[in-house]
Amino acid sequence: MDKEGKLEEEILASASLVKDKRGNIRISSRDLDDIQAKAAEEAIPYQTLMASVLHKYVTGRLVEPQTSPTRRSTRTPRIKPRSAG
Repeated sequence: MDKEGKLEEEILASASLVKDKRGNIRISSRDLDDIQAKAAEEAIPYQTLMASVLHKYVTGRLVEPQTSPTRRSTRTPRIKPRSAG
């Protein structure tokens, strides 16, 4: 099954699950921006993507890709220089 077919199957499966609870989380704006961009690439709502990732995690089906790290994880944090004052 190709990537698009698999994603469609996952979306249909997740849509069939009863969603009877609501949860609020706080995440960084950078992570939310990345999630929204990834969801846009897949042409799905970002909330659906987040729910799918969480569902895969709690059911033990979330696997890390065997590729190089993401661009953000290899980035060195910016440190503001101290003012001389």
